Amino acid sequence: MTNLRDAAMNSKAWPFEEARRLLKRYEKKDPEKGYVLFETGYGPSGLPHIGTFGEVSRTTMIRRAFEVISDIPTKLLCFSDDMDGMRKIPGNVPDPEALKPFMQQPLTAVPDPFGTHNSFGDHMNAKLNSFLDTFGFEYKFASSTAYYKAGKMDDILLRSAERYDDIMAIMLKSLRDERRETYSIFLPISPTTGQVLYVPMKNVSKAGEITFDDVDGTEVTTMVTGGNCKLQWKPDFGARWAALDVDFEMYGKDHATNTPIYDGICRVLGGRAPEHFTYELFLDADGHKISKTSGNGLTIDEWLTYASPESLALFMFSKPREAKKLYFDVIPRQVDDYLTFLEKFPKQEWKEKLGNPVFHIHGGQPPQAEVL
Repeated sequence: MTNLRDAAMNSKAWPFEEARRLLKRYEKKDPEKGYVLFETGYGPSGLPHIGTFGEVSRTTMIRRAFEVISDIPTKLLCFSDDMDGMRKIPGNVPDPEALKPFMQQPLTAVPDPFGTHNSFGDHMNAKLNSFLDTFGFEYKFASSTAYYKAGKMDDILLRSAERYDDIMAIMLKSLRDERRETYSIFLPISPTTGQVLYVPMKNVSKAGEITFDDVDGTEVTTMVTGGNCKLQWKPDFGARWAALDVDFEMYGKDHATNTPIYDGICRVLGGRAPEHFTYELFLDADGHKISKTSGNGLTIDEWLTYASPESLALFMFSKPREAKKLYFDVIPRQVDDYLTFLEKFPKQEWKEKLGNPVFHIHGGQPPQAEVL
């Protein structure tokens, strides 16, 4: 282990570079919570996709690299933003008309159109868990709805009310003039319709009471705690870091400009901003950004129809900070490269092994290559 750790402390493989940066966070004192917390986020308005795999697999690579260089325990939390309101009805559900009355309600309050779970959010969360389990990821699942309703966010919500002006000052700098007039970090749940409301606050007390107009114009005063409201997504990002003491989270380049906002809100709420890793987004064969809406990308099912999960993991490992084309023609090369790396591994010294992608794809224990 000593030789392995020594080699890892000098490895230029990006998971070890990130792991060493994270280790510096606790070079003077171990975390009070007893472990280092990695987090990934999931929006359950749609099915898990190839980007979900990439985020969890890359985070896991850094987590395993960290475990090589440190004895501090680690955890991975996969957090589902299932309290978000349903803004549009997915096109691939049975009887979409039946969901229209539930627009803007939390995804966990929308009936499951497939009839297998208590709600649409629960259905999608089950898909996420099944998806992650299929690939053998080690993680703990967390539901935003469950956290808010069980009071796990209450302390941070009360602190958000107490420091409302400071958080609003961070947010208002990033908003257009017309948005500033109605913006609030709090999204109350309508007591009459159950909808997530995007309404201005008439008053926010430091004790945690908010006053706003309901859908019908009735003035409502309620506490921010107990699942009565949630935070807007940008404040929620930073608040969750503070509430859970998150140590590491990666996200796509499209979030990069929000990093100062997330960090600033986390610090205002008394937290320590986590270490970040920003990865580049995927492109289609024509060099255009892949979009779930336009459907111009390669799906994970399409990849796995022709190749193994390991070949996809290799694609995720390679140059994550560079934009890469993701289309059918890249698959054969990834398969061939994976087998080549696997064959080389047993003959390599530790320095080379730690730079070999299969070390990171298999958590340091790649299987023996099959000789055909």
